[in-house]
Amino acid sequence: MADRIAVVERKTAETVIRVRINLDGSGKYSINTPLPFLTHMVEQLSRHGGFDLEVEATGDVQIDGHHTTEDLGIVLGRAVLQALGDRAGIQRYGWAVLPMDEALVRVALDLSGRPFFVWRLDLPKAKLGTFDSELCEVFFEAFARAGQANLHVHKLEGSNLHHLIEITFKAFAKALRQACTLDARATGVPSTKGSLD
Repeated sequence: MADRIAVVERKTAETVIRVRINLDGSGKYSINTPLPFLTHMVEQLSRHGGFDLEVEATGDVQIDGHHTTEDLGIVLGRAVLQALGDRAGIQRYGWAVLPMDEALVRVALDLSGRPFFVWRLDLPKAKLGTFDSELCEVFFEAFARAGQANLHVHKLEGSNLHHLIEITFKAFAKALRQACTLDARATGVPSTKGSLD
């Protein structure tokens, strides 16, 4: 089996971001962003998804964290897409319902090649450190677009902002891991079309 590894870089006047991902890793990570809460959340993706992940991100956070968060979602989505190759043999679908104290979040995704995003988390506008809560939605929408994924995120229970956002990242990690996992019984691309492009 070929290594499912990708390195993607994006440089703009607003951000410089480099991501290296190994889909078949063990959850090792080195994450550096100028937004500590975002760094902590992306660490969750690696640890709970079982992906080896390296992220180096700089951005114009003197304005706010929007560009850095969105562009990291874009680069991570592109990296996953590239690492998957033609997506032959993958499970394709993934889902998770995870609790964190009073919070309960459901994430479902389809690595279909057709980007679509549904967000039903309804977070209050607030800050976690220097991270604006509304940027959580921005990150996942950017991932769905760039990764050509159909991604649904629903809050089932919860009121604590930190818990809701953290368990969303963890549930996404579990769902993505499942969708990327190779199915030993599968042959070819998991679609009657014969393609997920």
